[in-house]
Amino acid sequence: MSSRNRVTAKSVTAGHFELAIDGHKSTAFLKSVDGGWARGNIVDDPVGAGALRVKHISTVDIEPFSFEFGLTGASDVLQWIQGSWNRKWGRRNGQVTHGDFNMNPLFEHEFYDALIAETTFPALDGSSKESGYIKCKIQPERVVTKKVIGGAPMAGRIGPKTAQKMWTNAAFRLNIDTIDDMRYTNKIESFTIKQGIKKSYTGAERFPQCEPTSVTFPNLTGTISLEYADKLLQWHHDYVVEGRKDRASQKTGSIEFLTPDRKHTIFQINLFEVGLAFCGLEPSSANQETIKRVKFELYVHRMELDGSGAPGFE
Repeated sequence: MSSRNRVTAKSVTAGHFELAIDGHKSTAFLKSVDGGWARGNIVDDPVGAGALRVKHISTVDIEPFSFEFGLTGASDVLQWIQGSWNRKWGRRNGQVTHGDFNMNPLFEHEFYDALIAETTFPALDGSSKESGYIKCKIQPERVVTKKVIGGAPMAGRIGPKTAQKMWTNAAFRLNIDTIDDMRYTNKIESFTIKQGIKKSYTGAERFPQCEPTSVTFPNLTGTISLEYADKLLQWHHDYVVEGRKDRASQKTGSIEFLTPDRKHTIFQINLFEVGLAFCGLEPSSANQETIKRVKFELYVHRMELDGSGAPGFE
């Protein structure tokens, strides 16, 4: 074999990798992975009264891992996210394995005592043709990297494509109690749930200890056809313009993620104490034939991941 062929056969390809959490392969559709490396924080100190300055590393941080995954086979990750939102924080260990063109493992990136830091859901659009993927960011306390010699071939990242197609960005439904027409919402922008994490450097430890703090739930921004926005506009008038503060001012609801035929719910996000922050017509231009839509922004006190219909939540 020529030297060129030997290099090609042993090269680590950027497209072959898999994620395992607590010893279990966590998703058959790991779309991307990034981060998880130690980074030194640089200090620039003056020396005496002169102009000379000296740079050196003070503390050391670990960058969060970011990975984007599909729903199929993701039960470990989904339940981890579910616990984080419910303030039942769990620390997990795991690893990302990188392989060669033949799916043989060549490099392992292990992480320990990781906490969920962010969960990002994609933009939901009734006209989208894309499959749905969730982006998750986790913060480990410690990482270990090593090259691998030998080992069983990787198999966790490749799975039946037909199963992943059951969740697409176009198949969703927004429900708000007392406003039935909200199910005609055609678009919801991407949104991120953030878990606060406090880092503390203690004793002789090289890396900081990470402790969870509060969970921050984002506002939801979307659009709906003006034809179906009567009750939404009335809610805006009563709650925002008139300032009415009765029990009906805040509502409950959910975002359902549906099968492509929209007959079944795969999983949903329950919404609690939902209020309306803004509602108004989108910009208008002459000679446009597009549907007139109303843009709205909802604030949400709490979200709950309900996966009773999703693989892995049974």
